[in-house]
Amino acid sequence: MKKIAISLALLTSVIIASDLPKQYPQGNLGKIIQLGEDIMSNTNTHPLTKDIVGNQLKCISCHLPGDDNRAGTRNSIGTFLNVATRYPQYKEREGVTQTLQDRIDNCFMRSMDGERPIIDSKASIAMYTYVTWVSTGSKINLDTRTNHSKDFANNLKKFSDIIKKSTHKNYETGKKLFTSQCASCHGTKGEGIGTFPPLWGKSKDGQWRAYNAGAGMSKLHKAAEWIQANMPYGQGNTLSIQESADLSLYINAQERNSFDLSQKLFEIKNKGYYNSKILKEKDTVETNFQDFGLDLKAIKKTKI
Repeated sequence: MKKIAISLALLTSVIIASDLPKQYPQGNLGKIIQLGEDIMSNTNTHPLTKDIVGNQLKCISCHLPGDDNRAGTRNSIGTFLNVATRYPQYKEREGVTQTLQDRIDNCFMRSMDGERPIIDSKASIAMYTYVTWVSTGSKINLDTRTNHSKDFANNLKKFSDIIKKSTHKNYETGKKLFTSQCASCHGTKGEGIGTFPPLWGKSKDGQWRAYNAGAGMSKLHKAAEWIQANMPYGQGNTLSIQESADLSLYINAQERNSFDLSQKLFEIKNKGYYNSKILKEKDTVETNFQDFGLDLKAIKKTKI
């Protein structure tokens, strides 16, 4: 049954990939799309975004490329395929209906551990124009009660139920899995190797390498689902639910920057409007574990 499910997923990917636009529009629109694609692939070094990225990640680090090597065109968790057709969308985290541009800009505060781009700035417009272009030809569907959303929610619940039962043994299993399945690309200390992104820790100059504790990937159940769908690279859906959960447990137990929304809002002041009713949020590695009833110190069996 599992092999059949994987085959169907790959078939779907081929069908969708064949429908992706292959030619950029003429004129300024085409140039903006190409600019957005370039930023997505080189976020931490691109002239328009390097100063607002606080780590060594790129959008393409999580939004993986498909056969066309473009950011977010892989048909898996984190894809850009059809994303634009589901916005504007209500986001519970902020308690408001958001635009696609809101969603992308907010990633800079969390996954990129930096500053939110100014709304309607050239970089912000370019990125959401690129993501919209990837959805060319798809029908708009603002009803979030789709089978995809239901499946996603059900999978998150499965991972949540497993993670809540985690112990130090699961942490050790995750460590062994990381060494055998992940370290060859991401480094034994999560530092990243070549084009493969870092996952935790600081660089020699003291810069945080990866996403902060407020990012979606720092949430144990969300990271586990992403890992199962996409990892090892090119071999998604080969890890079991338990293996994916243990890997998420190990990776997200490592050192990363905390998240304090109030500090980010101070940076946003006089730089554009932040579309949210929620103005207070603090996340740390410890609180992310507490959300599942877990004690980080007990899980790692080490002093914090």
